[in-house]
Formats: sequence, structure tokens, C-alpha cells
Amino acid sequence: MNANFKNEIQTFGRSLLLPIAVLAPVGMVMGISSALGQSYMIEKLPFLGNELFKAILSSLGLISSVVFSNIPLLFAMGVAYGMSKKEKGIAVFASVVAYLTLLIAMHVHLKLAGTLAKDDLAFVGQGMVLGIQTLKIEALGGIIAGLLAAKITDRFYRLQLPLAFAFFSGKKSVAILAIAFAIPVGLIIPFIWDLFTAGMRAISTIMMAPNIGAGIYMTLNRLLIPFGLHHVLSSTVRFTAAGGTYLIDGQTYVGILPAINKILFELGPSHPAWKEYMPTLTSYLASSQMLTTLFRVPAIGLAMYHMAYFKNKKFAKGMILTVVLTAMLGNITEPLEFSFLFIAPQLFIVYALLCGLLTIPLQMLDVSIGYIRGTIFDFGIFGLMYEHTHWVNLLLLGAINFVVFYVVFRFAIARFDIKTPGRESETSDSTLLNNKEYDKVAELVIQGLGGSDNIKHVENCVSRLRVDVKDQKKMDMTVLKESGSLGTFIPSSNHVHVVFGPHVEFVRNAVDDRLVGAK
Repeated sequence: MNANFKNEIQTFGRSLLLPIAVLAPVGMVMGISSALGQSYMIEKLPFLGNELFKAILSSLGLISSVVFSNIPLLFAMGVAYGMSKKEKGIAVFASVVAYLTLLIAMHVHLKLAGTLAKDDLAFVGQGMVLGIQTLKIEALGGIIAGLLAAKITDRFYRLQLPLAFAFFSGKKSVAILAIAFAIPVGLIIPFIWDLFTAGMRAISTIMMAPNIGAGIYMTLNRLLIPFGLHHVLSSTVRFTAAGGTYLIDGQTYVGILPAINKILFELGPSHPAWKEYMPTLTSYLASSQMLTTLFRVPAIGLAMYHMAYFKNKKFAKGMILTVVLTAMLGNITEPLEFSFLFIAPQLFIVYALLCGLLTIPLQMLDVSIGYIRGTIFDFGIFGLMYEHTHWVNLLLLGAINFVVFYVVFRFAIARFDIKTPGRESETSDSTLLNNKEYDKVAELVIQGLGGSDNIKHVENCVSRLRVDVKDQKKMDMTVLKESGSLGTFIPSSNHVHVVFGPHVEFVRNAVDDRLVGAK
């Protein structure tokens, strides 16, 4: 039961990645549009004041803003897709129906209770959502609808009704039942909403404590990575009162992301809210992540390369350069972190603590660089193109991070003879991955997992295959290593993570194809 619960939580964390993956590139478009439309940019580049350019920029911003206006709906569909085990398409459809039903059910509750606000909706936690005046529970409402839809789909997609009602059997019943289940949930939410927000605010007193809160968050975020739960922590801070409540221009914003969206994409650096809130908000998003992707990961990679055995340096250089670039360009740090997590878990704990400790100065230095991710592209768009980001302070703090992490890792690798890449007697061969021979990789993966008959279910997240096996004793770690895997982790009985970094989705597709062919 405990293992099943952990697996469910991990699956839930992965399901949150889909909507976040949409927000990141769309946010970059909005960031460019907003930055180039700022008055100081027009002063520097007068052609940006041309009516045609202004129309193009405003149109791009308007088109991309529709995504941010419907974040809860995105979460409803993403969670339903990620959590459902059967008929994912029906689950997504049902999630939309359930979300709409939640909105109107909460409206009905407020109306019957006589608490439907006539004005100043934001001050009582209400707002207009898809034309319905209701409680503003933001992304949480979408998550609830998605979870409902996923569970209802898995339970009832083969429902058999009496012949008189046979038309509504099976898949057609799912959306109807989603309405039926969402109504009582929507009616109950207003009763418990105040208690929920009070609990989230209690968490926020620790998580959002000035300066040290960002450090605590970053340490927890890193420590949860092996279990795949860091996405749950991130979303809690981003979309609930655990991430604070912000009053900006008379409107209340709950969680970090809605507040930063308002300031970054609408108000801009000249608004007082920028100076008041941005150093805090960004220290939980891109600014802190940039310290990891642009400074810490390269420092650790350099330490690993310098400590590799001479005969293995060529291999180590290629492998380490790949994982470092993966972090800097794609914000995927797990391949590097997993390269030492399994062989030196104590070092990983030190790494997480250092990440938290060296994140604390961000707010003190007024670093104000958005957005979600921490890539070099984010630094260029949200750091260099905006005013008052104090990007130079990020570089200075980053340089300190680089030195500290390089020294600590080089010392630890030498002192404890840690078998980081290039220091093993046998090293994993990434030739198949680099040549994109995913069919051959899949063959080795299936063999290493004990054969197709031993594999129950295969999924993937950003960097790793997540596989349920019948008997983990049948697994062959040597074969998995031959496939080019960066590491294998067994978080619970008969559930295994195999790390492939940015190749993982292509490996998963090849594994799926081979498993289908084996049946």
C-alpha cells in the first residue's frame, strides 16, 4: 500500500510537467514581447516604436496570454492525461467537463449562502472564470478536476448499463459521471477553502521566510529529485497560498506564478511592484535555477573531468559536456545529479544543502530574473532585456557558487574515491544513444529489465524511464548500463527508474514499439 501510494505521488508529480512545459516556451514569447515593448527599450532601439512593430509585439503578447488566462484548464487536462491509466483521451475530455462543473457548483454554493460578492471580488477570493463568478482556486481547481476525471475514467470506462440505457454505457458514461462527482465536490470546496488556505499560509511562513525561505525551498527541491516529487513541491509553491498571497494593483494573486506573470508580462520593471516583489518571486523560479544550471552543474562537471583517470578523459569529456549542456540549454539537471547520486548519496545530501545555502543571497542582492526555467536563453531574455534585474549580481553570486562546488566536489571525489564518470574501471557506452540507435538501446533496456514478460508498465519523465516490473530480481544492471543509461534507481519494490537524460522520450517510444511487437 505504501509503495502504491508513493508511485501515485510520483505519477502525479510527472503529470504536472505537461502544463508547465507549455508555460515555459509561451512565457519566453511573452517575455520577449513585453521586454521589447518597454519604453526604455524603445529609447534604445527607436524602430521598436514603429506602429507595425508595436502591433506585432502586442499581438504576440495577446495571443500567448490566452495560455496564462487558462492555466487551471491546462492543469485539468494535463493531470487527467498523466494520472489516467486507461483511455487517456476520454479522461482529458472528462476533465474539462469536471472543471466547468466545479466552477458552476461553487457559484451555486456562494449564491445559496448569500456570499456572492457584488463588487471587490478579489478581496473575498472570488473572480470571473470562463464567464462564471466563483471562488478563485486557480490551478488547484484544475488539478482537482483532473484527478477526478482520471479516477472516474479508470473505474467506469467499461461500465455496462441496462439495455434501455446502453447508449450511455462505457466511455460515454465517463463525462456524465464526471459531472455527477464534480457537483458535490464543488459544493463542498467553499466549506473547507478557508481551512485549506489557512494551512497553506502556515506553510508559507516557513517556505516564504525572507531570504532563508528560498534556501529551504531549494534544498527540499533537490532532495526530492530522486523520488520524482520535486514537481509537487514546485507546484505547491507556485499555485497555492504556500507560495504567498500578493496584492498588486488592487488584485489578489495567490502563489508565486500568478503574481510574477502579472508583474513580468503586464506591469514591467517601472512599476513599484517590481522592486517590492520580484527579488522574492524570482528566487523560487529562474534566478535560483540559473545558479544550478549555469554555475553549479558546470563546476561539478569540471571537477569530475579533472578527477577522471587519464585513460578515460576522452570518454569523460564527451559524457560530462553532454550533461552540462543539457542543463544549460534545457534546464535538465538530473543526468548530472544522477551521475553521483547512486554512488555517493551522502555527497548528494551535501550538494542539496549547499544549493540551499548559496541560494539565500539572491534576495539580498535584489536579483530579479524571471521566468520558470533557468536556461541560458532565460538569462538572455529575462535578465539582459529587462531593466532592474541586477543580472550582474547573479553572475557574481554564480562565480562564488562555481568555486565552492568545484572545490567541494573535487575534494570529495579524491578523498573518498568516488567513481564519478571517468573513474570507473568499466564505463557505460553512450555510442548507441549518440548515434540515435534507439531500437538497439530499447532491446538492451528490455533485456536488462528481465525481458518483455517481466515488464508491467513503462512511462517516462524529463530524464528517466519509470518502469513497473513483476520481479526486480530478474533485472540485469550490467545490461542496463550497456544501453547507455546514466544510472538505475529503485525507489520502491518492483519500480525502477532508468536515467537517459534528453534521450529518454525516444528510448521510451522504442521500448513501447518493441513491447507491442513482442505481444
